[in-house]
Amino acid sequence: MRLTPENVKRIRELVGEIASAEAEVYLFGSRLDDRARGGDVDLLLVLPHAVERPAELTARLAARISRALGGRRVDVLLDAPNLRRLPVHEHARREGKRL
Repeated sequence: MRLTPENVKRIRELVGEIASAEAEVYLFGSRLDDRARGGDVDLLLVLPHAVERPAELTARLAARISRALGGRRVDVLLDAPNLRRLPVHEHARREGKRL
């Protein structure tokens, strides 16, 4: 996994502040490959409650986490009871690493 322990801690803090301390956070995609270089940070957030404005939440999280990681591009995918579930959600949860 190509995130430092400090990066993981900061991501968890920001998710707790902005979304929910109960959220499960998974890293998936190219950042799991220790041999790769570069790439964005792909995160899946599994929330136990409904999300009223998912687009706003993902944008806020991506922006704050990106700043915390020195400008690295961040993509956030939400999984909540009121949101449509797609195959990418299953892939991210199955192949991802929980932070």
